[in-house]
Amino acid sequence: MESDVSDVNTTGADRKIWSLAAYRYLARKRLGRKPSENVKNLAVKSWDIAPSEITPAPPAFFLPGQLERVTGWEEARFFPYEHPRRTMEGLGSVEQRPTRGHLIKDVLLIDGALYKDDAIFWLSDRPNGLPRIVVDREIERGAAYCSPYGNRWFGTWLAEDCVTYPLACNEGVPVATAPSARFPLYPQAPDYEEWLGMQPLRLHSAFFRELVLFDDSSQNTNQYLRHRAMKEKILSRVSYQSHPGVFILRGNTGDLRLLRNELEIAEHLQKQRGFRILDPTKYDLPTIVATCAGARVVAGVEGSQLIHGVNILAPGASVLTLQPPNRFVCFYKFLTDRDQQHFGFVVGTPDGDGFRIDLNELERTLDLLPS
Repeated sequence: MESDVSDVNTTGADRKIWSLAAYRYLARKRLGRKPSENVKNLAVKSWDIAPSEITPAPPAFFLPGQLERVTGWEEARFFPYEHPRRTMEGLGSVEQRPTRGHLIKDVLLIDGALYKDDAIFWLSDRPNGLPRIVVDREIERGAAYCSPYGNRWFGTWLAEDCVTYPLACNEGVPVATAPSARFPLYPQAPDYEEWLGMQPLRLHSAFFRELVLFDDSSQNTNQYLRHRAMKEKILSRVSYQSHPGVFILRGNTGDLRLLRNELEIAEHLQKQRGFRILDPTKYDLPTIVATCAGARVVAGVEGSQLIHGVNILAPGASVLTLQPPNRFVCFYKFLTDRDQQHFGFVVGTPDGDGFRIDLNELERTLDLLPS
């Protein structure tokens, strides 16, 4: 088997591939050598799937003094255009980068990382333990749609990776990294995949004769249309009518964002505003979707659990996030801008290892949202 990938050898009828590519990367890193080149830079072909464009970026809905409470802004991946404060205040418009494809030949996947020559590209967060040296799968042409963020956060998986999946289907065998002890498969992922007709090939390791990678982080019209098609598939599974809103509980799940008075807020909204209350850890997907579908407002602590409702929100509806002051995230603002929806937030005040939201501020912010 001929290959441009360094340190590849094959043996026997089973065509096993042996490679020290991952160890060469670790050795370079230990020796303090410059970071490896991005595998995408070695593409034999790159092309635009959708062009760049200008899209609206309106201000969020929030009370005076809220942003002054923020003590921590989440990592820069969520802020591709400006500082998040300016994103909340409204940029007017932003330039969305093009959606692109990249074809790379003779590339190895080993434990979440792609290797070719001295280049590397991570499809998943770095695993614990030593990487494998035996690759027992060869694929003629694959297309990877997963991402490190999608493998780590359920909200990103459903909002971004699943939206990229149709692009992968157009280019080859749709490929994702296999779940691991550190990053297991999300509990509701199999049901979502069944509803969406997704049949990914999940791999720990493979040798690709050809592999297509994508740049699909821009909230452009092409991405919007793919998301709309996904939303329609999900909504076709349930019957629903418009209702005031749903408050999606987070509790102690995921990265700690402990809202001390979460149940008080949920019960208040249920009594005063007619909101439904949903704990997605306690129900199956049909119940989750039926509860969220038709909501005019999706509210709750900023986090992945909100994606169940945000993902099927109608144009003109609203998302209201309750933000811990030490971890402000703009993620849902970008999605609501793309999908012609509204975004509002309330920043809490510290309370031990958690935070607290003022009910009066919550009510006043809800009153700001367009009806």
